Amino acid sequence: MGDHKLLRVELKGTPNEIGTQHGTLLRVQILRQLTFYKTLFKIRSNLDWPQVLTIAEEFQNTLLKVAPDSLEEISGIAKGMNEPDIGPLDIVALNCRSEIALGQFSDGCTSLGMHINGTEFLAQNWDWNSEIKDNIVLMSIERIGKPKFWMVTEAGIIGKIGFNALSIGVCLNAIRAKPMVSSKPPIHILLRLVLESTSMKDAMGQIMKLGCATSAHMLIADSAGSQGVEVSPPGTFIIKEDSERIVVHTNHFLLNNLVEEPLWLMDSPSRLERIRVLVAELLVRENSKGTQVVIQHVRNLFRDTANPPGSICRVLDVAGADSIVSIFNICMNLRKGRPEAEVVFHLGSRSEGEPKPANRDRGSGSTQVNKA
Repeated sequence: MGDHKLLRVELKGTPNEIGTQHGTLLRVQILRQLTFYKTLFKIRSNLDWPQVLTIAEEFQNTLLKVAPDSLEEISGIAKGMNEPDIGPLDIVALNCRSEIALGQFSDGCTSLGMHINGTEFLAQNWDWNSEIKDNIVLMSIERIGKPKFWMVTEAGIIGKIGFNALSIGVCLNAIRAKPMVSSKPPIHILLRLVLESTSMKDAMGQIMKLGCATSAHMLIADSAGSQGVEVSPPGTFIIKEDSERIVVHTNHFLLNNLVEEPLWLMDSPSRLERIRVLVAELLVRENSKGTQVVIQHVRNLFRDTANPPGSICRVLDVAGADSIVSIFNICMNLRKGRPEAEVVFHLGSRSEGEPKPANRDRGSGSTQVNKA
């Protein structure tokens, strides 16, 4: 099998220092990000970049009020890039890409929270345009007064999918729905706040207090369990674990009925039912054999290619060059005090990479870029 070279960055310091390191180390990847999204905003939303920056300015004002540390880090990214034509607003635009596009980006994903035999697993496939794959980074951030965290993110975006040293983890499902309200924080900033949370209560408190500028689903978990959080500008709905202590989600709301939501990914309902079936089969096997479920068993659920092309695993081999594919899978074991995770690129394809430990750098304080 091929092996995707996973880029790792380890950042440490103040928000400004973290951002500056980010921009310096990932300048090339961020420039590619800007080129990609400039084109996509024009194609999907008919927005030229000056129009995008006008919307980004509204979010800049919001971040100044509700998440000033995030804005400081974003400004540091622009500074670290040292590109005369790139300013903080360009990086703000990346961090509110979902909001600016009004849900027109069809990054479809399947997520799972599962508590079994005292262990909490949190996992998802992240599906997006294959062109973005070389801009994906496994990033750790260590900031004074905040728990260290690890996330898989796009270069230039300061919050995404991952977990922290206190065993708080978060996954993301995109939802296409109106309205969008720029006076609330973007979803990627909320993800960052969750990653910096000290407890599930802390994370939920911030979400309920701040709300979200757009519609999305966050699957949040700690060592004790998981809950789905369907956010939207009008309000937030909580999905509790079922009787088997499972939460699953795809790309449509299950409870939130406060927004205008067309069925935009026709495979979202079928993926939801399919992951439920696969989890039930895993539980039956576990109960009959008495085997201990581990990360590999959870990851195998996400290899499923039933009902293509809208399967849980959107295989790179059978997709076009600019098609939506499963770029990476992340599986987390949120043991209290000893969380761990593995990341696999191009799951199920001929170019599938080897599982990469997300937090192999635990205890390291260096700032570096290397190939996993």
